[in-house]
This record gives sequence, C-alpha cells and structure tokens, in this order.
Amino acid sequence: MVVPAEVQALVEALRSEISALRGEVADLRAENAALRAENAELRRRLDLDSTTSSKPPSSDGLKKKPRLPGSLRGRSGKASGGQTGHEGGTLRQVADPDRVVRHEACACGHCGRALDPKSAGGIEKRQVFDLVERPLLVTEHQASIYRCGHCRGVTKAAFPDGVVSAAQYGERIKAAAVYLNIQQLIPEDRTAQALSDLFGAPLICPASVVAWVGKKAQALRQVYRFIGERVAQAKVRHLDETGFRIAGKLQWLHTTSSLAFTFYRADEKRGAIPEDLQGGVVVHDHFLPYRRLDTVDHAFCNAHIVRELQSLIEFDHEPWAELMRDVLLAARLAVDRAREAGARAIAPEERAAFLERFWAAVRLGFAFHRQLPKLATKPSRGGRIKHRPGYNLLHRLKTFQTETLRFLTDFDVPFTNNLAEQDLRMMKVRMKISGSFRTLAGAQIFASLRSVVSTARKHGC
Repeated sequence: MVVPAEVQALVEALRSEISALRGEVADLRAENAALRAENAELRRRLDLDSTTSSKPPSSDGLKKKPRLPGSLRGRSGKASGGQTGHEGGTLRQVADPDRVVRHEACACGHCGRALDPKSAGGIEKRQVFDLVERPLLVTEHQASIYRCGHCRGVTKAAFPDGVVSAAQYGERIKAAAVYLNIQQLIPEDRTAQALSDLFGAPLICPASVVAWVGKKAQALRQVYRFIGERVAQAKVRHLDETGFRIAGKLQWLHTTSSLAFTFYRADEKRGAIPEDLQGGVVVHDHFLPYRRLDTVDHAFCNAHIVRELQSLIEFDHEPWAELMRDVLLAARLAVDRAREAGARAIAPEERAAFLERFWAAVRLGFAFHRQLPKLATKPSRGGRIKHRPGYNLLHRLKTFQTETLRFLTDFDVPFTNNLAEQDLRMMKVRMKISGSFRTLAGAQIFASLRSVVSTARKHGC
C-alpha cells in the first residue's frame, strides 16, 4: 500500500514532536527531582535548632522543644538540688567583726519588772554583713615643704608613686571599673554610672574607663604572654573561634584553653591558628585549619557529632544514626563511671566491644546509603560530587575513628569541646550588649584582660 506523501510527512512530524516532548518530559523530571531535593534541603535547614546542629540555644527562639530522651546530657536519675556529700556554701559568722553593737533589755519579758544589768548571764550573737555607709574613702596626701636653714633652698617631701594630680581616683576604684567592664561586660558609660551610683564617685567619664582598661592591659602584658606560653604547653588544649564585628567588618576571636589557663586573641582571619602548639592533644570541632596541625594529636568534639546524628534521626530517618549515637553516649557513660571509680582506662574487652559497635553502625550506614538514589545535583566548581549530610558524616567517622574515640583511650581527653565553647560563650554576650569593637587594638586589649580574668577564676581567685 502506498502511503500518501502528506501522511508520511505528518507521521514524521509527529514522531519528531513526540521525541521532543519525551526529551522535555525527561528534562522536567530531572528539574523536578532537583527542586524536590533543594526543597527538602531547605526544609531541613529551617528545622535545625541547637539540638540538631551547631546553632546556639539563643537562636531557637520561643519555639523550644522538650528535651529529647536521647539528648547528649541524658537523665541522671538523681533528685533536683544539692546531692549527698555536696559541700554547701552558706554565710557564716566571723570571729572578729568590724563593729559590735550591744542591745540591752530594761524590763522582764514575762512579768514586766525592771531588770538588773548585773543579772545578764549570756549573750546571743547575730551578724549582719553590709556595705559601709560611705564606701568611697578620700585620702589627702600632704607633702611638707621645707626651707633649709643653711642655704635657704626649698625642699618638698615626695608624694607616693601614682599620686600625681590635685584630685584623682585611686587604684582600687580603677580596678573596680576594669572588673565591671571586662568581667561583667558592662559598657564604659554604664560602668561610669555604676561607680557613681554605688560608691558616690563623681565625674567619671567613659573615656576615663577606656584609659584605665588600656593601662591595665599594658601593665599585665607579661602575664598575658605567660598565660599563652603555659596553655601551649598543656597536655590537652581546646581550640575554638567565634566571629566578632571589629572596625565595621567581620573578624575573629580565637581561644586556646586548658583546665587552668585561657588565652584569647583577636585576628582578622578565621584560620589564624596558633603556631606554637607542640605535642599533646588538641580538642576541636573538625575545623579544617585545626586538622592541619601536624605536630599534635587530635580529638574531635562529640557534642557536635551527636547533634548531627540527632538531625539524621529526626529529619532523614537514617537507622544507623541512632545506633551510632547510642554507642557514643554509652562509651561516654562507661568512661565517666571508670573515672569516678579511680580507674585510668576501661577494660580492654569493653573497649573492643565499643569499637565493634562503632564499626557496625558505620557499615550499616554505608549499606543504607548505597541503596539510596543519587542526588540530582550538579558537581561543584571543584568537581566534587554533592553527598547527603549522613554520608558526609559517615565518611568523617570512618576516616577519623581514632580522633572521634580518643576520649575512650585517654581519660585526660574529654568527650566534648565544651571548655573552649564555654570560654567563648560570654564573649558573644559581650557582642550582644555592646556591639562591635571600633578597632582591632581595642579588641586585643579586651582579649588580653579577659584572658587574665578567666585564668584567675580557673585558679579560684
């Protein structure tokens, strides 16, 4: 049968159109898959909070979730309040009070008859601790002026060091100003107002507080350097950093902390890691510049890892994540119990059991991801293929098993990097209160004095 030319042309046109439509459908399906993946990722980011990411608790807003049964802290099973054996801290009487006030009774509290003062047979003491009525003490220094009886020359007695003006504030009130500004994070103008309100100190201007803080930092510069040297020599150091607004742009405050010392420094670069760390262990949160320190052993913050696992449990429903979280928290509990019992290590068979559970969770995770479809995304500029968050975490756990579980083999290494994070926490509060620093030099002055104060508090001062 001969097909007319018009029909043949129509068939070819329809075939071409069908082919084009099929290609368009394939493109739309690919675009739809990419948009679905992007939508899922954006929804995932919106749902993240301080329990499932590295976001601070202050970013959670008013929608606070109840504490999760599998949270990092967990339940201790103890009642709230002070525990048995806890040493209380109550106010106690002193043996030599500054002032004694005697109170006498003139009439009997029972029959109303007059009392003989000689009949007093004892006393009951109660002590009240309070501020003096006038806490600002004014001391006048008078330097005598002499005229020599032989040469008629005039000689004036020397004033004590530091007494240079006709009227000035002393070292104690300057120290109080530095304390309020650096430790209590009170801005300069409110520090001046607080000193005036509390102590009756007149005419303190914010510029004076700035000058006192700068001079104190200069006087303590050798102490600051000493702290830096000592913390670098510690067996275990904690590293962390946080962004600061300095001179109108984002710069960074770094901390190197140990149990006894805190060393802060301000820098323009986030990756400006300390270069004087030799030997020992550094605890940090996987930040790549820290991992490049090749003269130390590394330990990773497991609080970050547990939060990542929690997000995989809540949002991605990856079965291996709950197993890994339980392994890490159980290992932490075993180490805490062994440490409380005075041991320096857990039993080898117990450690081997934790390692087996760790690797079982890793194997389950990779098996889970092998059966998932590939992400419909383009490679990055560097050619790296985008993977799911769970796969990336699995790869890190597999590659850095020793660093992740170092707390299990070295009891001097903690489970988390909380020490550094706690040392940085109040620095963020300072930014919320006072905003940015005007200069990098001002930020460094604050960092040096805060290092001294934090170190002093760690030593019980």
